[in-house]
Amino acid sequence: MTTPGKELLFLALGGSGEIGMNANLYGCDGKWIMLDLGVTFGSHDYPGIDIVMPDLEFIEDRRKDLLGIVLTHGHEDHIGAIPYLAAELGVPLYANRFTAGLIAHKLAEEGLEKEVEVKVVDLDASFRLGPFGIRMVPLAHSILEMSAVVIDTPYGRVFHTGDWKLDEEPILGAPATAAALTAIGDEGVDVLVCDSTNAFNPEASGSEGGVRDGLIEAVGAAKGRVVVTTFASNAARLHTLGEVARATGRSLCVAGRSLDRILGVARSVGYLKDFPSTVDFDEAMRLPRDKLMVVATGGQGEPRAALARMAADIHQIKLEAGDTVVFSSKQIPGNEVAIGRIMNQLAAKDVLTVTEKQAHIHVSGHPGQPELAALYGWLRPKLVVPVHGEIRHMHEQARFALERGVPGALVQENGDLCRLAPGPAKIVERVRAGRLILDGDVILPADGETINERRKLALNGQISVAVIFSDKRFVEAAVSYRGVPVEDDRTAFVDEMRDAAETAALAPAKDREKLREAIRLGVRRIATDWTGKKPVVDVMMIDI
Repeated sequence: MTTPGKELLFLALGGSGEIGMNANLYGCDGKWIMLDLGVTFGSHDYPGIDIVMPDLEFIEDRRKDLLGIVLTHGHEDHIGAIPYLAAELGVPLYANRFTAGLIAHKLAEEGLEKEVEVKVVDLDASFRLGPFGIRMVPLAHSILEMSAVVIDTPYGRVFHTGDWKLDEEPILGAPATAAALTAIGDEGVDVLVCDSTNAFNPEASGSEGGVRDGLIEAVGAAKGRVVVTTFASNAARLHTLGEVARATGRSLCVAGRSLDRILGVARSVGYLKDFPSTVDFDEAMRLPRDKLMVVATGGQGEPRAALARMAADIHQIKLEAGDTVVFSSKQIPGNEVAIGRIMNQLAAKDVLTVTEKQAHIHVSGHPGQPELAALYGWLRPKLVVPVHGEIRHMHEQARFALERGVPGALVQENGDLCRLAPGPAKIVERVRAGRLILDGDVILPADGETINERRKLALNGQISVAVIFSDKRFVEAAVSYRGVPVEDDRTAFVDEMRDAAETAALAPAKDREKLREAIRLGVRRIATDWTGKKPVVDVMMIDI
């Protein structure tokens, strides 16, 4: 299927079957729009990789039919791939003021300000992209100016939530009311494409305003220096932490580039005007320990973030016995080991840690089951398409929606091309939806030759063999190795490998490549006999 016909199509290239890397396409009448273009973060599956992005081959092949990219909000899993992939698509981006400010910083860092057009739209803007009517609907989330998107087409109306929650006391911003959402439902919603992250949670996420008292209590009880770590993008939490510093009589210090960036962008668009003035690191260290509160990045265990550096004693802010670190954040699945490592380092210093399990100091930005049920009731969709979650989260939301009276649910995953209308919704085709990695400054396939070689090296180690010939006659061989599990008897190990290389090199004449392969296999056989591993063996043949 090269172009959409008289129909409404949906295709996730990222974010369905995983948490993060959101990239969604809608198609009708020969045209496409994209909602969000995000990243996810590297794991042990990708050695040496920090950023993973969606492979946009499907829409790159159809870029002449792509009309624009609409951004729901400014979290990395929704905008993080823009500096690396958007210029290639060559279409405008549509984003609210705060999100556009974050994008501008990213483009400037990559020198792409003139290569990518960013159109700033109001929080509740309406505009048209070809056959698509676009209406932005502000919803609460753990970042400023999150907007759901209502998509009107000749074949049906979609309500695409983005990330969201319900919040009776949102601190910053004014999300749509129940009455406003009910009015959209009265107009008719054919498809609800909905965040599934907290679909298993039987409790509502809770209000951002509800954590203020818990934070004041946690910080007020601390005797020494206090560090509070939270998601840098949560400007409402930063506002609350400013109030906490005032209420507890502590001067405020901010540690982390992403925090500085969020504060700067938020102020530039009219938020956080009353955030307290801050002290620099030198002044912070001169203050009495019970008069300082530091807001720091690193609550997810990021090794280069401010908190990790404090825990390792390589930051200007020093922590000592009796100090307190407050984790005003949730552990993202997959980060438990990294967070635990930092907590152990802090514990070794006799630094007290306080988490959401001990005090009411964090609320999620995603809807629990009561919030999902409320949205179903207001919008009354005919069909729910779960996104933004692992397969188990999406299936749970589908089950929950049907249980709550939604007539239909369609569970899809990245690469499932779905026809939403006309007729019954169904998956009509499977298309390529791979992953790309950012390796240094280079974008590569996530499962290409480079990363596969790196996995082999990480698992088995590497051996280098240099074999010298003179007038096509063997002279000598030299062997070295890295990462092969031999600690004792290293000399004997190298001697055996060198003997194997020499034996293969002195065998009856073979052509050059067959000789190289015989040497490689002979050396690897020795390594396998010694270790049970199959290292990567590189053979260099040198003529002198």
